[in-house]
Amino acid sequence: MRVKQFLLLLGALVVAVPAWAGVAIQHWTTPQGTRVYFVENRDIPMLDVAIDFPAGSRHDTPGKSGLAALTHTMLDQGAGGMSDIVIAQRLADVGAVLGGGFDQDKAGVSLRTLSSARERDAALEVLMAILHKPQFPQAAMQRERARMLAQLRDEDSRPGEVAAKAFYRALYGDQGYGLPVAGTAKGLNKIVRGDLQAWYRMRYRAADAVISVIGDMSRAEAEKLARRIAAGLPQGAPAPAAAPVSPRPPTEKRIAHPSLQSHVLIGQVGMARSDPDYFALYVGNHVLGGSGFDSRMLEEVRQKRGYAYSAYSYFIPMAQPGPLLIGLQTKNEQVEDARKVALETVARFVAEGPTEAELAQARNNLVGGFPLRIDSNKKIMDYLRAIGFHKLPLTYLDDWVKNVESVTLEQIRDAFKRRVDPGALSVVVVGGDAG
Repeated sequence: MRVKQFLLLLGALVVAVPAWAGVAIQHWTTPQGTRVYFVENRDIPMLDVAIDFPAGSRHDTPGKSGLAALTHTMLDQGAGGMSDIVIAQRLADVGAVLGGGFDQDKAGVSLRTLSSARERDAALEVLMAILHKPQFPQAAMQRERARMLAQLRDEDSRPGEVAAKAFYRALYGDQGYGLPVAGTAKGLNKIVRGDLQAWYRMRYRAADAVISVIGDMSRAEAEKLARRIAAGLPQGAPAPAAAPVSPRPPTEKRIAHPSLQSHVLIGQVGMARSDPDYFALYVGNHVLGGSGFDSRMLEEVRQKRGYAYSAYSYFIPMAQPGPLLIGLQTKNEQVEDARKVALETVARFVAEGPTEAELAQARNNLVGGFPLRIDSNKKIMDYLRAIGFHKLPLTYLDDWVKNVESVTLEQIRDAFKRRVDPGALSVVVVGGDAG
């Protein structure tokens, strides 16, 4: 869903709340089974509401890859008897911003509005129509499909996008996380309006929904709002769970592309968001490749040898185990040398782990930057949605600093040795000749 920006709200959007000593998250479940997460904050007259569903691209099928993305895009293209133009006008009239979120795991709809009764109620009426009565008009579907197909053609011309898609296919095959987030041209062209309606009924059920609310509203008002949202969503048992991730054997893929530089992506299946090794791997990777100029990867690949401007690594934790991704760009003639150094750096880190000084610096960097992660309603909302969707502890934000500070050298070494196999990393190279 495309985010709509409205000038009437521009001033309010830039107002940040003070750094919080703690975030008091309240949680309950509606009679329909919808999980609700709520933070009351009266500092500014704003209300943020988000509703997330397990309706991301990993739930697609190869034959109709793109159905999840197209359904999500179409939610605000006509709903409750309103056209997309009327929807936009009604939100603009009260200075509200409609947003969305879509990835491999989930599809979401969000609303930011003033908390004054007139503006809030008018904005919520539009939100309810989008959630409860999407119409999926045929003309709009054809238009949005054409836009998505044009986007796919553009992505095919960009080596970074080509590399990313090939990387996920190498790790997951042609299913689940291996399917492109925006779908394929073949899949999109097979989708009919009835597919969107069926997907909505199956994947946007109240029993699967997670509602997140933060802002100028009481608990009683939040409960009433959540009940209203849940009551109007498709009812029934939760949607069938996706098949578990089945990692593929390591592979190497070279894709020719008319570019002076090659994109190199290296990795393997890593961890899920709820993984017990999360903090050990997260803090350890800050040393390996996640901290910019302080990282081992940048030091070895760029600083010492000048093979690349940027070299990095990071885990992408998702509902099921997501990738460990190591990436760099380098001149075509330096690909083999740069790749070798990157692999050697990973192998050395897995074997030895960080030094005491590196760990101390990583802890200081992460803990020192944490207040900036929760200094506005918007940032807290992002965490609130993650906590709700991934069923993380309600004290996750309160415990974050403690969890980072408590990670030890032994925990990092143990986690990396168990979870990262330097001899079983898949490699994707896009650029130059295919070799």
